Amino acid sequence: MSDTSLGTAEQLRDPNYTPPLLKAVPLGIQHVLAMFVSNVTPAIIIAGAAGFGFGSDAGAQGFPDMTYLIQMSMLFAGIATLFQTIGMGPVGARLPIVQGTSFAFIPIMIPLVAGKGVEAMPALFGGVLVGGLFHAIIGTFIGKIRFALPPLVTGLIVTMIGLALVKVGIQYAAGGVPAIDKPEYGSLLNWSVAGVVILVTLGLKFFARGMMAVSAVVIGIIVGYFYSMLFGLVTFEGIATSWSRAAPVAMPVPFKYGLEFGFAAIIGFCLMAFVSAVETVGDVSGITRGGAGREATDAEITGATYADGIGSAVAGIFGGFPNTSFSQNVGLIAMTGVMSRHVVTIGAVFLIICGLVPKVGALIRTIPIEVLGGGVIVMFGMVVAAGISMLSDVNWNRRNMVIFAIALSVGLGLQLDPKAVQYLPDTLRILMTSGLLPAAVIAIVLNLVLPEELSSESTEEVSGGMSGRGTGKLSG
Repeated sequence: MSDTSLGTAEQLRDPNYTPPLLKAVPLGIQHVLAMFVSNVTPAIIIAGAAGFGFGSDAGAQGFPDMTYLIQMSMLFAGIATLFQTIGMGPVGARLPIVQGTSFAFIPIMIPLVAGKGVEAMPALFGGVLVGGLFHAIIGTFIGKIRFALPPLVTGLIVTMIGLALVKVGIQYAAGGVPAIDKPEYGSLLNWSVAGVVILVTLGLKFFARGMMAVSAVVIGIIVGYFYSMLFGLVTFEGIATSWSRAAPVAMPVPFKYGLEFGFAAIIGFCLMAFVSAVETVGDVSGITRGGAGREATDAEITGATYADGIGSAVAGIFGGFPNTSFSQNVGLIAMTGVMSRHVVTIGAVFLIICGLVPKVGALIRTIPIEVLGGGVIVMFGMVVAAGISMLSDVNWNRRNMVIFAIALSVGLGLQLDPKAVQYLPDTLRILMTSGLLPAAVIAIVLNLVLPEELSSESTEEVSGGMSGRGTGKLSG
């Protein structure tokens, strides 16, 4: 329920209204807290996958490259958010949209960098740059391609993103990939740390209200952090060392890792740009309906997509990852009833300040990987749940079941057994073993070319008697 002391009902529905500053500042920081952990998590995951994150030899130097990636995640989430809230010409929706590093691209990025260290970064950021520019171009025709991405396709893709990530959550909770062959991997202590984070998060989600519920993952990680200190996983000496090694202020470095333009990276990022663009359309529509009681205009949708792409492209130049609108804030706007874009601008400035202060990243990197594991188990599980929720809108006739079955089987199968395509050229192998891209391409193509309905005889023989009769409608 909205707070009438912030303004009249009409003012609160106006994106151009600015609430009193003493209330606008905490409201803006609320938006940042709602997405903070989700925003920096991809940087930690990619650093770990590349081999210069948790558990690597880089630890002796305080994980400088991982700290930089965390710093860029915060900085360019803030800058991309300013693109949305303030705008530049046609760029930006001028709505209270919070941008952040997208989970959707993680399954694409992991195969590109796996075990290759910092040397993999030029090709990765070349893909981010080109994919971001392509994403911006999508803004010119976003309304015309939505027909190719119905709930069957988008729900499958989001579900596949979550399924690709849940393994990461389990590995982190058990102790991290570098510890897999060590005795402590999967220990009771490691799982107890992750379990504390999960239990606190669930408790707040179900039994708390307001900002406590919205920030449940952040609070869960804080509690898990202090729990880890009790068992020596975090020490004051380690915190002090990490803090002292980080500079007070540091500016982003253009082309810090260089740029390379590899075919696999470019194709992967460009294809995922479609998915991210459609997600943004949904978020913009959700914000205008929940906060202003109206549908989003074409200019707002186009501007938001432009901002997504430009923000991602600029981030790629400096060592940041692709940005997208964060859905958490759709619910937060509905909860507070405050539609002011200037409130979110305040949150963006806070993110930018954090991104310019490496000591913030230095504190984040002291979080034990088991603590992060508890948080990402919840977050990535919610990605799967969101995909399934989208699929609930599908009319589950036999045609759609066949499309879903083939796309899921090929995509998930290749993800589970990447050696099945070990003799393909490197570029194609990377794209195929992501699992996500083959599933997306198969679903999109089959949805466009297959006839509208299949007969019962055509599916019974391959369904084992489980042909399904669901309509996709949920009971009230």
